[in-house]
Amino acid sequence: MKHIREIFDYRDMIRSLVKRELRGKYEKSVLGFLWSFLNPMFQILIYNIVFTHVFNNDMPVYYMFLMTGILPWTFFADSLGQGTGAVLYNAEMVKKIYFPREVLVIAEVNAKLVNLLLSFVVMVVFLLFSGVGFSIHILYIPVLVLIEYLLALGFAFLAASITVYLRDMEYIVNVVLMAWIWATPIMYDLDTIHDPILYRILMINPMTTVISSYHAVLYYHKAPGNWDMTYPTLVGVVILTLGYFTFKKLNKRFVEEL
Repeated sequence: MKHIREIFDYRDMIRSLVKRELRGKYEKSVLGFLWSFLNPMFQILIYNIVFTHVFNNDMPVYYMFLMTGILPWTFFADSLGQGTGAVLYNAEMVKKIYFPREVLVIAEVNAKLVNLLLSFVVMVVFLLFSGVGFSIHILYIPVLVLIEYLLALGFAFLAASITVYLRDMEYIVNVVLMAWIWATPIMYDLDTIHDPILYRILMINPMTTVISSYHAVLYYHKAPGNWDMTYPTLVGVVILTLGYFTFKKLNKRFVEEL
């Protein structure tokens, strides 16, 4: 608890790092923040063409099904992908001044969270103009974001701490994410999986229930199932605890390894 309070005391530093991340990324860009939305939009466009015209997907307003899955997935994937190098790419700062190193990972994930929240604003416009609209179940969104945040932060802590010792971890994470997106029901509805073994394997993935819950709330206008909320929450707490203590343990030799 003492260490957690210390991290909280550095909240101003976290805010500064988040601002640096957001400004640095879009500072000289003409479109600025819009790129954080345009990148997943290009994915949505490509998947929509492939699955609608090549595989004859007949889901109504399929691009909205994609959008309600890809935007949350982008937050998770970017948090893990870029959070992996949070300590490594701030080596000079780590060597020169003292601060809780967890701050670097938290700031990276928080920056991606800001992008997600801004993307939701744009998505609401699409929901309205596409005719999909939204229902009272949209009130589940803050809870889903919190659950996903726990998962993203926990995995980012694990990956960032290991990367300091094993630089190959960055490449491993990128490969894992390439496979992980297909093991998550983003481009397809989980109900279309009829193989019971494959279905059970997909359900082990905590992001399966998270993305399915986003689809339920935003696309199908229904409440997510109790297990769809409970399972990723439990996994998120376990992963965050494991990631935090792993980071805290390996943190002792960060300066020497960097």
